[in-house]
Amino acid sequence: MGYVDFVGPVHTATKRDYVQRVVAHDKAECAEVAGRFGADYWDGERKYGFGGYRYDGRWRPVAEAMVRHYGLTPGARILDVGCGKGFLLYEFTQVLPGIEVAGIDISDYAIANAKAEVLPRLAVGDASRLPWADDSFDLVYSINTLHNLRNFDLHASLAEIQRVGLGPKHVTIESYRNEREKANLLYWQLTCRAFLMPAEWEFAFGQAGYDGDYGCIYFE
Repeated sequence: MGYVDFVGPVHTATKRDYVQRVVAHDKAECAEVAGRFGADYWDGERKYGFGGYRYDGRWRPVAEAMVRHYGLTPGARILDVGCGKGFLLYEFTQVLPGIEVAGIDISDYAIANAKAEVLPRLAVGDASRLPWADDSFDLVYSINTLHNLRNFDLHASLAEIQRVGLGPKHVTIESYRNEREKANLLYWQLTCRAFLMPAEWEFAFGQAGYDGDYGCIYFE
């Protein structure tokens, strides 16, 4: 297991007013709406989530970095657990032609509104019950998804990622290293369920038998 930060530059490109997130709206009501992962979360008002999640190329450097780091070659099979609208999977197909991609997400809306080029390779489903055989993929990754799960589903999802991955695996999750980052995470998040420090995440990985890499998003 190694710590690899692929997503940091994407995360830090957005400026956040943590306190405003709490005081400007009914945070509990916003979280309830966001937790449905429907149109409001993806393409509604910012208070409910992304405020409009549209393709803008921001994930291309992430795909390039992952291809380099894991030495992926044409013909490799990649699975995105929590793929959303499939933007990162699309970037993989552009960075490395000949790659095979698949994605799964709990959100019917995200899949229905996914990037057209990869839509046929995406499915609505649960991360804790992946519909693929053992050792099906050369790379399995999950970015900004697993912290949204309750501990029992988190455990099962990590075990599933381990099961279907023949090659390297990577997860990126929200975390905190100190009280300030914890407060900021609590202020900003809408869907997070697993509030864990890095050492706690490593414990969860070990309990589930997950031996892949991970990276953390911090709210500094």
